[in-house]
Amino acid sequence: MPINPDAVGAKGEPRTWAWTSKDALLYALGVGAGASDPVGDELEFTTENTAGVAQKVLPTFCVLAGFNAVGGSSAMSNVGSYDPRMLVHGEQAIALHREIPVEGSITSTDEIVGIYDKGKGAVIEVKSSATLDADSQPLFDMVSSTFIVGEGGWGGDRGPSGAKNVSPAREPDESITYQVREDQALLYRLSGDRNPLHSDKQFSDVGGFQKPILHGLCTFGFSGRGLLKILCNNQPDQFRSMAGRFSSPVLPGEAITINVWRESEGTALFQTLGGDDRVVFNNGSVKYG
Repeated sequence: MPINPDAVGAKGEPRTWAWTSKDALLYALGVGAGASDPVGDELEFTTENTAGVAQKVLPTFCVLAGFNAVGGSSAMSNVGSYDPRMLVHGEQAIALHREIPVEGSITSTDEIVGIYDKGKGAVIEVKSSATLDADSQPLFDMVSSTFIVGEGGWGGDRGPSGAKNVSPAREPDESITYQVREDQALLYRLSGDRNPLHSDKQFSDVGGFQKPILHGLCTFGFSGRGLLKILCNNQPDQFRSMAGRFSSPVLPGEAITINVWRESEGTALFQTLGGDDRVVFNNGSVKYG
């Protein structure tokens, strides 16, 4: 087995990422903002020169740091060799310390916090933390979990088990549905993730998909938009954290629905469904207020 289970605790080198107003606007369009109503209630995310509307940044914009940061090796470089085609995004979590500015730069470091033996594969959990260069204060943290098919079976720790953040059996308190554009993946990829699985049918055919699928983090962004609207009235400074598990790919052109169950004050559970009501993002939790 080529991966190194002893890489837990390994850290990457500091990396930087700078963005502009245009980058934030492009990301917002990439996760569907303004598609149903170009002059509606998302203008603060899709324009920078609307009279009386100050530009703001969607909280999930921070995930782009994982693709766009430069300047050093990541913690994953310590894991060893594996076939990148066998890597599947399992879980994603973000926690924001404050609102993301319209333009700026961050310095981030990441660390492998867990490597788990799932038998048929290995789960690798990486945590990254970013500080805003303008004041050297924390801006956001992220935790990503990836599953690498075929890399398990060494007899290691299986890791945490059991369901978490299970959606209640009752009807959701609120829901919102978005239509995903047929060209959504082509638009989202311009923000940094150029994986051909999302643009090249010959590539997606190998994976058994009927056509190129939507990026998982694009689904994450659509879900974040819905949560921001339902729970925070589109005020990013009220959005604290978001986490969940990817469970099924979304196809461009289908509708997705975000169901929300309010829990204690400032916390909620959510689940995102595809057009045929299958769960595409599960065990979702969010903090706000």
